[in-house]
Amino acid sequence: MIRSMLVLGLLLAAAPAFAAIKTQEIDYKQGDTALHGYLAYDDAQKDKRPGVLVIHEWWGHNAHARHKAEQLAEAGYVAFALDMYGKGKVTTHPKDAQAFMQEVMKDPELMKARFQAAYDLLKKQPQVDTEKIAAIGFCFGGSVALSMARQGADLKAVGTFHAGLKVPGAAPTPGGVKAKILVQTGGADSMIPAAQVKEFQDEMQKAGASVEVKTYPNARHAFTNPDADKAGMDNLKYDAAADKESWAELLKFFKANLG
Repeated sequence: MIRSMLVLGLLLAAAPAFAAIKTQEIDYKQGDTALHGYLAYDDAQKDKRPGVLVIHEWWGHNAHARHKAEQLAEAGYVAFALDMYGKGKVTTHPKDAQAFMQEVMKDPELMKARFQAAYDLLKKQPQVDTEKIAAIGFCFGGSVALSMARQGADLKAVGTFHAGLKVPGAAPTPGGVKAKILVQTGGADSMIPAAQVKEFQDEMQKAGASVEVKTYPNARHAFTNPDADKAGMDNLKYDAAADKESWAELLKFFKANLG
């Protein structure tokens, strides 16, 4: 009996550590604005690893963004779902979402400051390899991520899902885009027509940026959000197949560019 217990103990000691996803609510500020974020990482992993900023849809910092942060943590990254609007500014009503989004989009300096506040916070986390910071964004959040990349933000990689590709601000200068970029869009998304995708690709090509675009032919806007259909807008529709495939593409892209 004692021998069996000793053998069991040795086997358990030799077994690899299992993932232990830790999450943490974090209050932070940009200027006088209170913001609220969500950090997720694998506590069983002891070495430093890439950090990824997760930028929410136009609804605000909600469960969708948090879930994506948790998925990134499961994949071995330190993820921070940031807040672009302000603590408590979350909605399920398209009219309110539009107003929240426009408040940020009309002020490029505010957008940059909100992003930078989260960027600085993520880099301070002890688990993060500060030389490998990336960003992902959904819808409005994807536009924010692309805007930061166009401005030469110190990002290794940027991945977007159903993002608006008409990004405010001046066109990027040749060589000015540091990040490798993966854009994933819906072919049936009336908000992001093929002409807009082509215009974006042409702009990035002129800037010498490394950009990959993947289109899901039958997917509409918000194809990664299981709650998209609840908004009552015909163009907003969840697509389980596109959601799964696009996430696998992101992880493959990150593995190639972040390790």
